[in-house]
Amino acid sequence: MRLEARKEIMKAATTRSTVEIRNLVNVALGNEKADLVVVNGDLVNVYTRELLRGWSVAIKGERIAYVRNDASHTIGPQTRVINAAGKTLIPGLIDGHTHLLSFYSLGEFLQYAMRGGTTTIVTEMEFAFSLGYQGIIEFLESAKDQPIKIFGTAPPMVTISPAAEAHAMDAQMLKKLLEREEILGLGETYWASIIKGDDRILGLLAETLAAGKKIEGHAAGARGNRLASYISAGVSSCHEATTVEETIDRLRLGIHAMIREGDIRRELPVISAIKDESIEFRRLVLTTDGIGPKRLMTDGYMEFVVQRAIDFGFDPIVAIQMATLNVAEHFSIDDAVGGIAPGKCADIVIIPEPKTIEAEYVISNGRIIAQNGVVLIPPRKSAFSKESFPSVEIPRKLKPGDFTIRPGNNRGKVRVMDLITDLVAREAQVSLTSDGEIKIDTDRDLLKMAVITGSKQGEKIFTGMVRGFGISKGAFATSAAWDTCALIVVGANERDMAEAANRIVAMKGGIVVWADGQVKAELPLPFGGIMSDQPMAAIVEGLDAIHQEMADLGCSLPDAHLTLATFTSQAIPFLRISEAGLVDVRKGEIVDLLV
Repeated sequence: MRLEARKEIMKAATTRSTVEIRNLVNVALGNEKADLVVVNGDLVNVYTRELLRGWSVAIKGERIAYVRNDASHTIGPQTRVINAAGKTLIPGLIDGHTHLLSFYSLGEFLQYAMRGGTTTIVTEMEFAFSLGYQGIIEFLESAKDQPIKIFGTAPPMVTISPAAEAHAMDAQMLKKLLEREEILGLGETYWASIIKGDDRILGLLAETLAAGKKIEGHAAGARGNRLASYISAGVSSCHEATTVEETIDRLRLGIHAMIREGDIRRELPVISAIKDESIEFRRLVLTTDGIGPKRLMTDGYMEFVVQRAIDFGFDPIVAIQMATLNVAEHFSIDDAVGGIAPGKCADIVIIPEPKTIEAEYVISNGRIIAQNGVVLIPPRKSAFSKESFPSVEIPRKLKPGDFTIRPGNNRGKVRVMDLITDLVAREAQVSLTSDGEIKIDTDRDLLKMAVITGSKQGEKIFTGMVRGFGISKGAFATSAAWDTCALIVVGANERDMAEAANRIVAMKGGIVVWADGQVKAELPLPFGGIMSDQPMAAIVEGLDAIHQEMADLGCSLPDAHLTLATFTSQAIPFLRISEAGLVDVRKGEIVDLLV
């Protein structure tokens, strides 16, 4: 961009800013009239932890001009007035750590998220594994000018997949992202990569700190000197504490501790006991870490999380702080959001009373965007290019023989990914070889799991063994695997594994349950292999059918797809899988299938 053009843009931005400031000043003085005034409400002041009875808020444009118990001087003939007598005003809710494009499109998600009172979202962008840098840019453009504010964190792209690592973001790409106002920092970075001194990751940390932005953490399993070492690198938060003790440990080390209450984990039932501790809660944050389609439709979004915290005994104002000001201060955006005060963005939710988080009005950027659960200003729809949201491609049809394992050694035991919870898999060692081949043994729940990556040059396949899915026939596959651009399939026989994987390729991405020579249930995900173009209700119906068919095949896992999708990520211990082999995430090393 030419210097002259840049100066003109900056001049225009300054002029608009000057006009906005003048308008706010004049409305507060009564020299101009507000566009919208909420009167007589009980205002939750998150700055002082007070409930201020009978206060009013005057709004001009997108921001708050005046907050006092009498705003009559700001009301003119054209001013819209909401009488909130007997109601409570709280700041718009903020989710500081989530994962968007989780099956649904952004527009579908916003239809449900914003009607309950969420007005700001900070999302991870791990979908860069599938979509790349240009996909991130298209997503950020789609998130602009929506009824609510959407920020992102740049993806560190930590992976156990060599194919995905080849496309990982370098320091120059990150630097360009960090220059964008809507990028608040570097997304969750696993502790093992940092304390082992990964040069690429340390370079990303340095770029982020130089830009004055945040480094989001993922310290699952890190304790003692490892946790301290990790935080010393500049990490600012962690959402992986699962106990009161771990949460307090993180707070004592000066970072923000995020309590998850979403689809992946629900930790409020345990961590809520922290409310009885005599400590400061201003660095405690409520978040979802991602919310699935069904829970979004049935439970709601951040309003549900805050309500749960109150129901578990948190003081209502403290619970509201944990989803407003605490989050805003963490990301250094509290000059704009997080509280109801002059000069802040006019993000206000009117609820019945502090203990009941049910949005009667949702005001975002000075506009009423929802009332009594009905969206009044719909989200802007977005169109993505095929180049940035590519479909899943494998250059040939897969065959049962692609999943044959012939290690050439009859005597060694086999490393098995053994599920000890629905997500955690430890290493088990089992004798499985027969005539030089490692075979499935459904009687012992020993199935095959394969990861497949494709390119114009050909495909790469690795097949290992897993225990814990419980199916005696059929196969289950997904292209929405974590931290990779691969397809993953688990099955009770090789033919069904091939058919399930081929069906995903035919759909250009998706989830498939295959048995008895046919598709039992499926959900197409044609955008990058991770996102559907269907309405939310259709996505929920498809996922329900998938879970039911897996249960009918004998799987007792609470969410079989979540379990399968996480096997390609080092975020969860202990033994994982990639197209290059089994990975011991504690050591960060590929290990042999045979012991």
